[in-house]
Amino acid sequence: MTIITKTKPLSLLSSKDIPSQERLIFALDVPSIEKAKKLVNDLGDTICFYKIGLELFMSGNYLDFISWLKAKDKKVFVDLKFFDVPQTVGSAIKQLGKYGASFATIHGNDEIMKAAAEQKGDMKILAVTMLTSLDQGDVEDLGFKVDIKDIVLSRAKRALAIGCDGVISSGLEAPELRDNLGARFIIVTPGIRPVKNTDDQKRTVDVEEAFLNGADYIVVGRPIKDHHGFKTPEEAAISIQQRIRKLFNT
Repeated sequence: MTIITKTKPLSLLSSKDIPSQERLIFALDVPSIEKAKKLVNDLGDTICFYKIGLELFMSGNYLDFISWLKAKDKKVFVDLKFFDVPQTVGSAIKQLGKYGASFATIHGNDEIMKAAAEQKGDMKILAVTMLTSLDQGDVEDLGFKVDIKDIVLSRAKRALAIGCDGVISSGLEAPELRDNLGARFIIVTPGIRPVKNTDDQKRTVDVEEAFLNGADYIVVGRPIKDHHGFKTPEEAAISIQQRIRKLFNT
């Protein structure tokens, strides 16, 4: 069998028809639209897919910013983790569909996920399984006396059966999801740390490990924004894109 490292076979490497440049999603976690626009302009063609979440949502003009990104031919991942009564979530997803977002995240039970899936239109709905800032100890503190992998697999199975297009999953749980649920659905892996992790993300993997474990996309924020070891965010992003292209030979 062809292998990429001594221990990691290529069997879980995504075969979906996704341009390698789009497999890197940059998390625009900044406090203002102005700072977000500057980062997008500084990164230029290096990044073509952006995740925008709660911090930017609270800064104002969030929906206008989606339109601004679309006008620059960027893809948009709306990470607001919609969670409310099912009818409200369904209505919110329907409204969001007018702005051309590619992905949106939802949280919650079967009825919430079903309501979102029914109103998604051309948008892909991604169910949150377990935040990467939580570890096994946190889960037990919350009262769940089961392994994180069991929770992630259970939530993913329900989400896909209901009509969601994929899940947000740590790279640590991705192999089990692929083994149990196949390759057709989307796995987006956040918490990517190209070097040793020192922040609040607990269940992390590096770039290569995430894809070799079955991810279709990775989400990277601070390693690009803070660009430790690089002169600029653009240089940090280029380094990650080069690693992705090497994996997918494109």
